[in-house]
Amino acid sequence: MTVQTGLNLFAKRWPRSLRGARVGLVVHPASVDSSLTHAINRFRDAHCCRLTTLFGPQHGILGQTQDNMIEWRGYRDRRLNLPVYSLYGEVRKPMPEMLKDIDVLVVDLQDVGARYYTFIWTLDLCMEACSELGKALMVLDRPNPINGIAVEGPVLQPAYASFVGLRPLPVRHGMTIGEIGFYLRELFFPQLRYHVIRMEGWRRGMWFDETGLPWVLPSPNMPTLDTATVYPGMCLLEGTMLSEGRGTTRPFETFGAPYINADMLVQQLRKMRLPGVVFRPLQFETTFQKHAGKLCGGAQIHVTDRERFSPWNIALAILKVVHDTWPKQFVWKRPPYEYESKKRPIDILVGSDYVRRALGAGTSFREICKWSAEQATMFKRDVRRHFLMYED
Repeated sequence: MTVQTGLNLFAKRWPRSLRGARVGLVVHPASVDSSLTHAINRFRDAHCCRLTTLFGPQHGILGQTQDNMIEWRGYRDRRLNLPVYSLYGEVRKPMPEMLKDIDVLVVDLQDVGARYYTFIWTLDLCMEACSELGKALMVLDRPNPINGIAVEGPVLQPAYASFVGLRPLPVRHGMTIGEIGFYLRELFFPQLRYHVIRMEGWRRGMWFDETGLPWVLPSPNMPTLDTATVYPGMCLLEGTMLSEGRGTTRPFETFGAPYINADMLVQQLRKMRLPGVVFRPLQFETTFQKHAGKLCGGAQIHVTDRERFSPWNIALAILKVVHDTWPKQFVWKRPPYEYESKKRPIDILVGSDYVRRALGAGTSFREICKWSAEQATMFKRDVRRHFLMYED
């Protein structure tokens, strides 16, 4: 049985208080229903409201910008004769003039379950803008593709806030985008008129391939559920000069650098006996981004048991092995990164400087994992449970 997303259900669950409202729609290519009809077409034909304005997040409303930190400009949609505003360009928070023709801003974005994925921070900034202007905001809820149970990684410290993490969340948060909206509203935007169109048929333990829904790339380097499975850890490599596989056909599953001996790397990783994963030695060239056109030694991650697999711990293990085995060649990436010009990319990704300093001090892999696990456990126990809408 196919899960029914908020987009599938919005017309019959539309709040009476918003009947006939003017709608601004925040969407991207994955904003489709179970029959692959896009949200723009669903709202264009809806009788409960009137579509007046379109918005798009990072990578563009059409998914047209391939790499990180590539801005795009708004334009006018000729087919619908509606303005399209970029929320990843000159501004990331909607300006008052962008919201002048709407009563409610509807957000329909497929998240992938990791704090660094910027769509939840586009939601945060939209909530802030709507709260300030007295506009309502609605989320059409969607599945967390890597399940809504597992929580991993440290909680972001406010001093390290950036567009890859604006609020205190663990790296793998185990929430839907609608649940994150409840968390944000409760703690940061209590005056906001916030609505969620809940899903039907989704259970917290589901992975995306168990929902019956079609997978559409939510961003150009998120081609498959396999990618999303490793992403909550492997995105950390964006804070280093290791290739995280951008410019290959298996981004985030593939990693390496020109100086790495692939067999030695995999030998060291296998010694760590990490559950649910096999590393395969690999030689590859990227077509863009880090080390483009150069032969890299590295590995591909093959997840053998996704319930036991910990993407966060896997990434820590990779950083530990490469940092300690090739200390002279290993380099942390320097800013700018995602609109942050001073703090190191690795620190804003982690949400603190602990991992960088711990690796430099020779702290054991086990101790680093323990540090992050304690934070994830506390967030899951003390904070997250108050905002969950779905049973297991």
